[in-house]
Amino acid sequence: MENRVYLYGLVVNEPTNGDEFYGSEYCNLQLSVRRLSNIVDTIPLTIHKDLIAKHNITLGCNIAVLGEFRSYNKLDNGRSRLMLSVFVNEISEEIDETNPNQIELTGYVCKMPIYRTTPFNREIADLLIACNRSNNKSDYLPAIAWGRNARFAKNLNIGEQVEIIGRIQSREYQKRLDSGLTETRTAYEISISQIISERLNEDTNYVVNN
Repeated sequence: MENRVYLYGLVVNEPTNGDEFYGSEYCNLQLSVRRLSNIVDTIPLTIHKDLIAKHNITLGCNIAVLGEFRSYNKLDNGRSRLMLSVFVNEISEEIDETNPNQIELTGYVCKMPIYRTTPFNREIADLLIACNRSNNKSDYLPAIAWGRNARFAKNLNIGEQVEIIGRIQSREYQKRLDSGLTETRTAYEISISQIISERLNEDTNYVVNN
């Protein structure tokens, strides 16, 4: 398990030209994926033009995709900004409406976890996971753990290897600009349902499920 994503949802925009990071042969799409709670996550896709043409992907169609959750840095007003999207490797014929948003990955903790509680005493831990690709590049993926997973994750160390199972979620937040104005932006992260850690010099796998 390295970095595997399955999504099934509704295409909510016409394909647009991809970012320079991937080149002109790729396009950007937004895929709307509904949770069991009926909350909708809108997830960015990076997809090759040949796949779009072959499967006639347009606004309003439903597709299932297999790929990887990737990151890259983009300059935004002179500042480096972490960009996230699902890089589509193939269009899947398998339709899983009961679990339309799945991610499994193996990576390394690359920043000390941030643990906190909400005003309603819900426990949360924020993680940043480095996941290696086969071409010697790495993706840096934010993840969030809840409850027992959060209590476990807060004790993880930088460099520790973890296996994560969960889903990709989107959420809006307000970003205060240098001008003093605020701008609505969308953040993407992995919502962890299971986390497994192999601690160095120990034979035990630590497994925590929400």
